[in-house]
Amino acid sequence: MGLMTSLKLPSLQSVRELFVVPTPVPSLHDRKVLITGAASGIGRATALAAADAGAQLVLTDIQADALDAVVAEILDRRGTVLYHRAGDVSDYEWVAAFARGVDAEVGVMDVVMNVAGVSAWGTVERLEHRHWKKMVDVNLMGPIHIIESFVPQMVRRGTGGHLVNVSSAAGLLALPWHAAYSASKFGIRGVSEVLRFDLRRHNIGVSLVCPGGVATPLVETVDIVGLDRGNTAIQREIAGFHKIAVTPEKAASAILRGVTRNKFMVYTSFDIRFGYWWARKFALPYEVVMRIANNRFDYLARLSDLASAAGAADRTGTEASRRAE
Repeated sequence: MGLMTSLKLPSLQSVRELFVVPTPVPSLHDRKVLITGAASGIGRATALAAADAGAQLVLTDIQADALDAVVAEILDRRGTVLYHRAGDVSDYEWVAAFARGVDAEVGVMDVVMNVAGVSAWGTVERLEHRHWKKMVDVNLMGPIHIIESFVPQMVRRGTGGHLVNVSSAAGLLALPWHAAYSASKFGIRGVSEVLRFDLRRHNIGVSLVCPGGVATPLVETVDIVGLDRGNTAIQREIAGFHKIAVTPEKAASAILRGVTRNKFMVYTSFDIRFGYWWARKFALPYEVVMRIANNRFDYLARLSDLASAAGAADRTGTEASRRAE
């Protein structure tokens, strides 16, 4: 009896709170916003869009000169950059020092955006340890370093905020050759899923951004291990990607909308939203489509290998002819 009387039934207010989630950051105006990877691609576009929305920015990127150029562009547009510093988010000691500097000069963030990322594709027999390590170090541990260095202050302040983590379509779907990349992107998806509920009681929203094709410099620099990017067939596939890719500005708009509407899943294009829904609702058809896609990638790899072998044979023949002369 004593135990029963000590338990309280949930009030109507507490039940309502289970279903109605307030929006912690309905506007970016005058909000302090940290963005990593701000020197190019989605990060740059998001920084510019946030500045236009009246945000007070804290920016970082590993590319110092490009970061300075973005800061100058924002200031030219009468935006506000409170603090910026170039550095590597995969280096925890650097991130911790960066956070101490931000805390001292700027204060607690209202919004923290983990946008910085790198990419490498390849089959398991072609990928090297360095590829796996770099994906996890930058794409997973980088955001974790930022989260542990900036989010606790938001919790202690007690006035809410928002966290954005950029994953990928490869964090939702079994895309061919993406094992190392997906290890990091599925990882940050898991972190975000848990923090979505852990941080809710502190009125801190969480958004997981899952871009599909976005026309950024990352597309041209992605390390496709074991493939000759100069091969005509590979070039055709890359050109086809550009035809369906959205602009970084469209991705940035989706991210800011996700923050101000407190959306957990943020898609930058309909194809990924539909693909993820399809994978969850129709398991067998999804498996068949993934097998077809994997076969397509395998075909491209064999084409590349044949072209490389033919090129090597031509060079060997040319060298032999020269020696004979």
